[in-house]
Amino acid sequence: MDLVNIAGDKGGLRAPSRPNWLRAPAPVGENYRELKQMITDLKLHTVCESAACPNVGECWNRRTATFMILGNVCTRRCGFCAVQKGAPLPVEYDEPERVGEAVFRLGLSYAVVTSVNRDDRKDGGAELFAMTIAAIRRRVPGCRVEVLVPDFQGNRDAMKIVMDAQPDVLNHNTETVPRLYRQVRLGARYERSLAMLQYAKELAPATPVKSGLMLGLGEAMDEVREVMTDLRRHRVDILTLGQYLRPSPKHLPIIRYVTPAEFAELRDFGRQLGFAHVEAGPLVRSSYHADDSHALASVQ
Repeated sequence: MDLVNIAGDKGGLRAPSRPNWLRAPAPVGENYRELKQMITDLKLHTVCESAACPNVGECWNRRTATFMILGNVCTRRCGFCAVQKGAPLPVEYDEPERVGEAVFRLGLSYAVVTSVNRDDRKDGGAELFAMTIAAIRRRVPGCRVEVLVPDFQGNRDAMKIVMDAQPDVLNHNTETVPRLYRQVRLGARYERSLAMLQYAKELAPATPVKSGLMLGLGEAMDEVREVMTDLRRHRVDILTLGQYLRPSPKHLPIIRYVTPAEFAELRDFGRQLGFAHVEAGPLVRSSYHADDSHALASVQ
């Protein structure tokens, strides 16, 4: 299956040709259809569909999904993301229980929960994250829960609400290098993301803290290594590195494809820096094989 739709050029740049290593299983199969129907029946959203993840076929056939709470409309307009932008949807306070039910039906022992940005809310949606963690554990005692949170606009009280709910992993993606933030992460600040990651670790030193970057947006490898160094300095334990794939011609163009060999070099560099685990490869996403990453990580 072709993973990249790069019809059209942007700014006069011609898109690079898709390399042969960028292939993923097509979204078909009994497990895929069953999970899709369940998500529809429970009126839930997944980042797998809303963000047009290339791994949806593989993950859903493994009966894993990343649940997206607080609606499927984001208050920010990041240049890389396929999630719908605009006026946010009303908060549904029964949504955490529906996520818990989905985790039960799937028989998950490891659940991943993320959200759109909710800059319209004082706590950025932290209350719903805490409620969802609690709902999953009520429905499936012993299930580990990883949360992929926004930056909460730097609101430390919001981060404390999430950490007080005791997630098994706290994830917040840095996404790219500081030089590209204005194009890639509109409304975000690099230093703020680093500070929030470190604060999460201060609140719960034994809880693994995780972050991730997309490559291929025009960053230099030296810039990537600098970000990795910053993340480790701010006490991040787990790192994911993957290839940016353009969701549509309206999104930021792919500047280049990072080779598997380059990902391997960055993985080795991350190990040298002291990350407990580095997941790096063209198809890696922040939630990709998250259960395996948690199991392999020995937090320091």
